[in-house]
Amino acid sequence: MENQELTTVETAKDLGLLPEEFERIKEILGRVPNFTELSIFSVMWSEHCSYKNSITWLKTLPKDGPRMLAKAGEENAGLVDLGGGIGCAFKIESHNHPSALEPYQGAATGVGGINRDIFTMGARPIAQLNSLRFGDIHLDKTKWLIKGVVKGISHYGNAFGIPTVGGELFFDECYNINPLVNAFSAGIVKEGETVSATSYGVGNPVYIVGSATGKDGIHGAAFASKDITEDSVNDLPAVQVGDPFQEKLLLEATLEVIKTGAVVGMQDMGAAGIICSNSEMSAKGEHGMRINLDAVPTRQENMKPFEILLSESQERMLIVVHKGREKEVEAVFEKWDLNCAIIGEVTDTKRLEYFMNGEKVADVPADDLVLGGGAPVYTREYREPAYYAENQKFKIEDVAEPEDLIAVAEHLIGHPNIASKRWVTDQYDSMVGVSTMTTNRPSDAAVVAVRDTDKAIVITVDCNSRYVYADPQKGCAIAVAEAARNITCAGGEPVAITNCLNFGNPYIPEVYWQFVGAIKGMGEACRKFETPVTGGNVSFYNQSSDEGPVFPTPTIGMLGVMDNLDNIMTLDFKQPGDFIYLIGESVNDIAASQYLASWHKIQASPAPYFDLDKEYATHQVIKLLIQHKLVQSVHDVADGGLYITLAESAMPNGLGFDIATDSAIRKDAFLFGEAQGRIVVSVAPEQQDSFVELMATSETEFTLLGTVTNGFFNVDEELFGHVTDVKLLHDNVLHVILGDE
Repeated sequence: MENQELTTVETAKDLGLLPEEFERIKEILGRVPNFTELSIFSVMWSEHCSYKNSITWLKTLPKDGPRMLAKAGEENAGLVDLGGGIGCAFKIESHNHPSALEPYQGAATGVGGINRDIFTMGARPIAQLNSLRFGDIHLDKTKWLIKGVVKGISHYGNAFGIPTVGGELFFDECYNINPLVNAFSAGIVKEGETVSATSYGVGNPVYIVGSATGKDGIHGAAFASKDITEDSVNDLPAVQVGDPFQEKLLLEATLEVIKTGAVVGMQDMGAAGIICSNSEMSAKGEHGMRINLDAVPTRQENMKPFEILLSESQERMLIVVHKGREKEVEAVFEKWDLNCAIIGEVTDTKRLEYFMNGEKVADVPADDLVLGGGAPVYTREYREPAYYAENQKFKIEDVAEPEDLIAVAEHLIGHPNIASKRWVTDQYDSMVGVSTMTTNRPSDAAVVAVRDTDKAIVITVDCNSRYVYADPQKGCAIAVAEAARNITCAGGEPVAITNCLNFGNPYIPEVYWQFVGAIKGMGEACRKFETPVTGGNVSFYNQSSDEGPVFPTPTIGMLGVMDNLDNIMTLDFKQPGDFIYLIGESVNDIAASQYLASWHKIQASPAPYFDLDKEYATHQVIKLLIQHKLVQSVHDVADGGLYITLAESAMPNGLGFDIATDSAIRKDAFLFGEAQGRIVVSVAPEQQDSFVELMATSETEFTLLGTVTNGFFNVDEELFGHVTDVKLLHDNVLHVILGDE
């Protein structure tokens, strides 16, 4: 076998492997690995592919539910039964490190990769969301990052033809160096038309299809598994380049080839490229592969074996085909004008053998490379950080109530975290495919109709990372609850989640403590809402040498189902004279709120008030109100508190509100606090008696706040503004800071 380079512990270390991992590789192979083999282990054993520092805790999350068609980690994405012979595949993934260095391509390829995960399973993507976090919006670097990321997402998504139907955008200085770019996609598949990421059948041909392989993205998985430093810009070859038009062709060809029945298994080439697909499919099917690397169509000449194996060039898939049916498969890819090359065959050795020009260049056992096989598993040390105890000392009495609450209201309406995200969303095509039901009807979650059925999927991405930083366990439980609340408020039934776990360096005990706490909180809330975890990804090392780790950000992507399209509920007030009610209890709480952080500039506080059982009970009441058509609008109280919720409900139709606060609660807490589990509804006068009757039979607290009016915002008979002025400010904050796109 070719000895490309004398491999040592030092070489292993350069590739991100620990000394004990190098020793373990020698044991597995019974010899010293060559450089190609060491490169294979380095990417497959990186955190990005093996979850070696997180899998112990991920296994504690609930994975089973009545609607689950694929368990977490079994396939490229989660698969949920919508009923009527229809399934929904959905997943969220991060593309943080590439986006930090090359925002346009980093974000574009994140969108491409997540959609490939969906259609590789046989599902046609119908909607995508994204969750974005950036540093101080006034910094030139942040402006450059956000412009590049949004352009990358919109150019790729719009050209690929899948609507971007919503998402979230949050700014905080902790993301100055390390932005977070999390992309979510959902697709629909008919029963019997799914395909698995597996490989079996000795002698079956192995194909690579789609784009040619280049040197982009080599060691990308390893690059995603280390901190961002001054030198990271030297890792730019680890950022891939995307082509949405190729991906569109690949989507159509893939769905067509699956229908031939000639496909044994299929997997997209995301992190770690060919080696990842080869090893994961082989390990799953308990077979091996013999691969000729010189048969791989390449973009550059004289590529080395490790470069071909590890390239993360986009828009490529690996397909294993039933022997004798090659012509059918090749005809499909020829029709769509895509590369389709046989690069090897399935064997019964359970090993991956790679050849270049007839010479064997690597020989490794498939199972030892993968999660659940021989990939290492670690339980890292964790320790409560000193700041946590400090947060608990916070008392609302120590914060003076501002004399001018109208100024606070204006400050919040004009804060980038709360103001309209129109600057971003106007760049996305939300209408392509004409199934989106919430483009012009504002709702707490995106509702996308499933063609040829009377169903819709209801999707959202949520996480308030300030809460998770304040208290990881409670903060992450809140993220799950908020996602469920958004789906419930839109008229859906929460079904399952996918997650994108963005944290700092797992070797730092205080960071790992945040991760462990978040997993515990997520598990607790998912069990309560009966929303099993279908998969997702872990993104560690989101920190820089200068600024430390980002806020722990476990983004929750939740899928809900709407079995009856009549159930759709919007957040906008409908007409003056309707009654405004608050469902859920009012609490004297301003902890971890946007108001506390940006008006008072106080960072040290616990997470806001949250009661999981009461929250769950409230959701059940909301579902009944919507089913019985007793409410005109439903909108949850979230960032910015009750005042912002009322303003957001008033603005779409140019209406106002006249409300009274609760004298038992501090006025700033009542208006701007972010205590959880509260929902604002509007009720038509003729429905008021039925509404009160239903509410009275539940144990959920509710209070009459006031009425919908003709455009003035009145609180306790004091004028806080007029809808025209408030909307003008709210709609243009990002345009003023970032300029018109």
